[in-house]
Amino acid sequence: MCAVFIGCSRFRVAAPRVLDEARAVSVLHHLALGTRDVEGLARFYSDVLDLREVKRHLHADGTLRSVWLDLGGALMMIEQTDEPPRTVVAGVGAGPFLIAVAVLAEERQAFEARLALAGSNVESRSEYSSYARDPDGNRIALSVYPLIGLVGG
Repeated sequence: MCAVFIGCSRFRVAAPRVLDEARAVSVLHHLALGTRDVEGLARFYSDVLDLREVKRHLHADGTLRSVWLDLGGALMMIEQTDEPPRTVVAGVGAGPFLIAVAVLAEERQAFEARLALAGSNVESRSEYSSYARDPDGNRIALSVYPLIGLVGG
């Protein structure tokens, strides 16, 4: 089923193509998450969702500043911050409140099990999505909603 997904690993962002040159706003470039534990949060997304690490950045003193993960044609940038975590949003909140990733329907339960093993139990489910939290409390969703005909022109 890799024809619908960029790449053929177990997790990919659903999109029909990635443009080499941005001619218009058409492709997500990156998503950045601030955290006090860059290594731990990057490990969660890598281990649970199979996101591949593509780059690390260090501060001048050699400590870890960020880890960039392949988000299926876009990047997830896990960035170090000293700020405390934001208030956890239940449901729909103002501003960004959910990171939803596409998974294959037949792999949804396996990803739910991986979330549980990582200590992130599924909080709720709909017909198309399973909702949980990453270690920093960011709400995430595993979505099987079909995007064909909705995106990619």
